[in-house]
Amino acid sequence: MTVPGGRWIAHWDPEDETFWRETGERTARRNLFFSVLSEHIGFSVWTMWSVLVLFMGPEYGLTPADKFLLTSLVTLVGAVVRVPYTFAVAVFGGRNWTVVSAGLLLVPTVAAFAVMEPGTSFPTFLLVGLLAGIGGGNFASSMTNINAFFPLRRKGWALGLNAGGGNIGVPVIQLAALAIIGAGGGPRVLLGVYIPLILLAAVLAAGRMDNLASVRNDTGAAKDAARDAHTWIMSVLYIGTFGSFIGYSFAFGQVLQSQFGRTPLQAAYLTFIGPLLGSLVRPVGGRLADRYGGARITLWNFVAMAAATAVLVAASAAESLALFVAVFVVLFVLSGLGNGSTFKMIPGIFQNKALARGLEGEAAVAYGRRLSGASMGLIGAVGALGGVGVNLAFRQSFLSSGTGTGAFVAFLAFYAVCLALTWAVYLRRPAVRAPEATAGPARAEAGLSRAEV
Repeated sequence: MTVPGGRWIAHWDPEDETFWRETGERTARRNLFFSVLSEHIGFSVWTMWSVLVLFMGPEYGLTPADKFLLTSLVTLVGAVVRVPYTFAVAVFGGRNWTVVSAGLLLVPTVAAFAVMEPGTSFPTFLLVGLLAGIGGGNFASSMTNINAFFPLRRKGWALGLNAGGGNIGVPVIQLAALAIIGAGGGPRVLLGVYIPLILLAAVLAAGRMDNLASVRNDTGAAKDAARDAHTWIMSVLYIGTFGSFIGYSFAFGQVLQSQFGRTPLQAAYLTFIGPLLGSLVRPVGGRLADRYGGARITLWNFVAMAAATAVLVAASAAESLALFVAVFVVLFVLSGLGNGSTFKMIPGIFQNKALARGLEGEAAVAYGRRLSGASMGLIGAVGALGGVGVNLAFRQSFLSSGTGTGAFVAFLAFYAVCLALTWAVYLRRPAVRAPEATAGPARAEAGLSRAEV
């Protein structure tokens, strides 16, 4: 049933298997598809400066440090806007905000089209780059919206597919740039291709998506999520996975140019591979988490990321391009797997917190859906800040030593912290099981939630 005055669905109960089979699944899948389309283009717009800097040769007058600063600020804005974008779903409705957020992508794309030429000042590039950051917000609103459409048993797959389809926007714009550079075209050709695609995404969202009345005007959920320790613990873990993915996506081409002397075309031939594979495996990470538990997959994923980074340190120090590229691609894949497994953990954590509080049935489901949806936006925002850290670490490393080796040592240390945190909070056997135990409610609830997270 819909609410008059727009595509509002008044009743939505995906945990009811009859409802899901007869009505819910078809509607949820339709919204998922068009959400992925809009988020996909949002990621392309957000990360377009990772490609545009490859076009910016000596005639633009920018140093490698300038370019890392530019991409760092673009990443920063994309992280910050994820917070209001999350709340926008509750205020305006998922479908309505998807239309608006897709349309807003025209602003940075047209602005970049206008200034992308030699002679433009560095402050102008910085200002226009900041506008591109709004593309990063589409992820947060999309994940919050899709989280409400699917039952708990399907969230790992659905959220992984939604996010993975969006993440593919990164390698797609890099592939498009490769084709355009190879054909002798310039950056304005690339930007011109995306303008009609943005309009198409907004029109399709308007005609094919729905709003859920059950998530409207519940902005208080964000305050509750912000007060929960698990929101911030998961934010740290997401810095390790998604922060790595988006940070490396921005930085990989620049590292290849600055450290290994690759030309823009040579760098473009390599930069898309890692983001593409990392995006494709994100749903796999969600599916594995559905089956084996998100915390277990996340733990071993961080072990593998730490091992891969140790090899990267050696490859960077030895200036071995082949080994460097191969292991960097592996690291991208692992970051994608971790993205899927960490986001699967979030609904399970809050669902089990509801059970630990004595809630049952629909009350427990509603509590878990409410807080997990709100926390996803905050976690996504903090996680994206990891991309800022990655680019600033590379900038400082190149300023200090002319290579990225120092940055990789820092990343290795951070992955060690993440795997220790995952084990300590979500996998280590708690000393006591009861919520009222002296270990504290947050620690006890973590112990009670192991079966789901």
